[in-house]
Amino acid sequence: MAIESMDTRDEETPLVVDISESETPKNRTRDVHILSCAFLLIFLAYGAAQNLETTVNAEGNLGTVSLGILYVSFAFFSLFASLVVRVLGSKNAVVLGTTGYWLYIAANLKPTWYTMVPVSVYLGFAASIIWVGEGTYLTSIARSHATDTNLHEGTVIGNFNGEFWAMFALHQFVGNLITLAVLQNGAEGSTSNTTVLFIVFLCSMTLGTILMCFLRKIDGKEEKVSADSSVSFCSAVVSRLKSVITPLLDTRMLLIIPLIAFSGLQQAFVWAEYTKYVVNPILGEAGVGGAMAVYGAFDAICSLAAGRLTSGLRSITFIVCGGAFFQAVIFLWLLLKYSATSGVLGIVYPLLMAALLGIGDGVLNTQLSALLALLFQHDTEGAFAQLKVWQSSAIAVVFFLSPAVTMQTMVVIMLAAIFVSLISFLFLTLKVEKAFS
Repeated sequence: MAIESMDTRDEETPLVVDISESETPKNRTRDVHILSCAFLLIFLAYGAAQNLETTVNAEGNLGTVSLGILYVSFAFFSLFASLVVRVLGSKNAVVLGTTGYWLYIAANLKPTWYTMVPVSVYLGFAASIIWVGEGTYLTSIARSHATDTNLHEGTVIGNFNGEFWAMFALHQFVGNLITLAVLQNGAEGSTSNTTVLFIVFLCSMTLGTILMCFLRKIDGKEEKVSADSSVSFCSAVVSRLKSVITPLLDTRMLLIIPLIAFSGLQQAFVWAEYTKYVVNPILGEAGVGGAMAVYGAFDAICSLAAGRLTSGLRSITFIVCGGAFFQAVIFLWLLLKYSATSGVLGIVYPLLMAALLGIGDGVLNTQLSALLALLFQHDTEGAFAQLKVWQSSAIAVVFFLSPAVTMQTMVVIMLAAIFVSLISFLFLTLKVEKAFS
């Protein structure tokens, strides 16, 4: 079989390739639009479902534990994701990755330990290849577009990431508005309304998968490798593991990892803690959809703005510090001053928190992708694999800790993570600027 053997030259071919040499210049913005819209359709369903997991599937902590298993699986399979993407090609990888999300939503139609746990494990695999595929594809077309149009590579990478993450962030806004519209018309926790909601989500995911089929393949070298090649599959796995381990020998990656881990922690905090302990007690399950719609709207706006403002390491530094400040304000508020209130303020406070948390998430999503693309141009697949390994591991930690610790303890962990990640990141910027000065 093709997957059992590979040509040595194919194995050494970078996952992110310079496509400008193999085809006439094309306007790659079309592919960015398609990729962004397809991810929006898929993740508006998954994101809204994930926000509800800890409340809808609260019995026996099924929702929390299944999400923890999902992200442990995600972290593990991220080690091998670049190999799978290399074999399939980045376009085929993102299409295959959608199947895990589709099955996860389907499992929520009958949520039991026997349906949720196996599907969560498979979704971890699917998520690993869809995200490494996305990062590879987007970086490749950005570099090609910069070459074809004689634009600054860092600016194009920032613009493409800004558009993608802005559209992606809209999944929280659109998906949670759908949740709000469906659930507010029925009784709290109504099984029939929840079933209708997940059926709508399945339809959205199907449309997104179809749209992904219209992406142009970036290069023939990313197609399946020849069956006549001589290197064994095991050798290829070892090679890919080396590509994941090698960045850990780079001081720059070690200094970025705390920021990557924090990006996962803050996302999981919103999904597991904020929705359960801040929003749900005051606004109910339907209110979770409304609050997360606000979160998604500000996430999207900030992603687009941050992407447009990104031009290099200096701009990334200022933007990251600004986003971290907004999130630190919320965590300090929750730790020192916040208490649930009734009336208008009881509604305004959770929504204000959602807005500021969304700003922080939008900053981290765009700037981490741009930072890795700029600093690891010769090992992009390994860098993006590191992103997903550490991000998903941090998310899993929150989901497994959530049933065992109080929200106040989790807030203290978040504040400590902000402090450590910012110090490490600022040291990185000084180190890199000194190297080029």
